Amino acid sequence: MEIGFAVPVSGSWATPEHMVHIARRAEQLGYHSLWTFQRLLVPADLGWSETYHSVQDPLTTLAFLAAHTTRIRLGVAVLNMPFVSPVLLAKQTATLDILTDGRLDVGLGLGWSAEEYEATGASRQGRGRRAAEFLTVLRSLWQDDVTEHRGEFYRVPPTRMDPKPVQRPHPPILLGGQAPEALRRAGRLADGWISGSQTDLTGIGSSVAAVRDAARKAGRDPDALRFVCRGAVRVRSEGGADREPLTGPLDQIRADLGRLAEAGITELFVDLNFDPEIGSPRADAQASRRRADEVLDALAPTR
Repeated sequence: MEIGFAVPVSGSWATPEHMVHIARRAEQLGYHSLWTFQRLLVPADLGWSETYHSVQDPLTTLAFLAAHTTRIRLGVAVLNMPFVSPVLLAKQTATLDILTDGRLDVGLGLGWSAEEYEATGASRQGRGRRAAEFLTVLRSLWQDDVTEHRGEFYRVPPTRMDPKPVQRPHPPILLGGQAPEALRRAGRLADGWISGSQTDLTGIGSSVAAVRDAARKAGRDPDALRFVCRGAVRVRSEGGADREPLTGPLDQIRADLGRLAEAGITELFVDLNFDPEIGSPRADAQASRRRADEVLDALAPTR
């Protein structure tokens, strides 16, 4: 199982200095990948988790970090397809793949926030069909000399998009989502599946199995798919048999990584942004960085 690390994008520690520090340190320690996530808005009453109260843009952050790293892969988990045109996203991600010399992983999802749907003018109707068509247009723009598409949701006249991404045939597409249809969609249409911050890690093996089964039924090789877990790590002094996976002392968290690999996860990235002691705008930014350094060292692949 490959190990990645989420850069600071949420809360007080999400500064350019801390982003660069974490990215460079992760690359030095042999981590496989760096990850960001998307949150456009938060309700005015701030009723959501503090992790969502102040979040940097994921693609802009990856472009910034591309200039400060050379080897480590750069991923977003996830961008919400209903909020953007596939044409715009194709251009942005193709450019980012060029800037990173082919290091980009593109995680895509459908989103869940009613506020973001309303504010972006997106519709919830036919979301699954829209997602499948979105992927068709995206892949065509990345791969084909000429794209022409007239579908239920998107229309593209005969046009060309250049330059193309470095990765051929295109950057890997990982689909998020936990609902049964989302898992089946990932198996049918994507290069892999990526779990969310609220995924029950004790039962993640059943999600992996559902994606693999859908791939098999679609005539695809399930062994070729990637299964990426967002590891919402919370380091605490106390552990125990009833603790949640990836929460507790670092030695117990390290043991959890092995169990997730046994469940079929092929890559896990450690994400401290979802620790309320770190991802909050009220957290001590320097203390968060020190905690991140401790975790980076303790969970490093070369340790």
